[in-house]
Amino acid sequence: MKRLLTVTAVLACVVGAAMAQGAMLQVDNLILTADGAFTPRTLPRRAHAPIEFKGWANIKAVDGGIPPALKQVVLDFDHDGRLSTRGLPTCDPAMLEEVSPEEARARCRGAIVGTGHIEALVAPIGGGAPVRAASLLTLFNGPPAEGHPTVILQARTTVPAVQSYVLTIPITRRRGEFRYRAALDVPPILGGRGAITHIDVDVGRRYRSGGKARSYVSARCGDGILSTHGRFTFTDSEGGELLVDASVEKACRAR
Repeated sequence: MKRLLTVTAVLACVVGAAMAQGAMLQVDNLILTADGAFTPRTLPRRAHAPIEFKGWANIKAVDGGIPPALKQVVLDFDHDGRLSTRGLPTCDPAMLEEVSPEEARARCRGAIVGTGHIEALVAPIGGGAPVRAASLLTLFNGPPAEGHPTVILQARTTVPAVQSYVLTIPITRRRGEFRYRAALDVPPILGGRGAITHIDVDVGRRYRSGGKARSYVSARCGDGILSTHGRFTFTDSEGGELLVDASVEKACRAR
């Protein structure tokens, strides 16, 4: 039977004593560190105002080798956040296939909503020390799917081999503590020989539509905290699944 291990943790909380470098979680052969931030920190209590946010995560192996492979990411965003795509151009995923990140950005510049980087460690064919693979990462506003907005993630490795990634991420509206959910199934990295070790992304886009200034992401400070919850699924060393539930909480100031 596949082994199933679930770990729950608060990775970063800036209520009270701040943790400037986020936090670290270690379980089995996995070391996960993550953090995030948003600007501006002072927001209206009731109305929504434009923000930009960034997040990053590092994944390492305790033994120094290739870490457990990330298979799925599910992110939930605070109920005080809001997403707007009205009037924002969309990008057809077919336009991003088999092109470099720079060309992808040029083709769909008007639809860019986030940029960052992604890295992985890959086992070479024939053995030897793991090789680093890296790419620019871009998030584009995608065509709606079943009435929900989507984000298109594009990246392309060239070393140790060429592989393009064009992934559609649906964003669904929810009730309760978190307003939106984004779910991503991570494809095998270079034939299953690799695992993601780093990802960072800055998200935010201000634009005009219908004669009005709009923001792709906005927020209010209703309860003094903006929270993001993540559920990460890894393949562990025994071929089972390792599930990590983690939350990042950041304080805001109401005006």
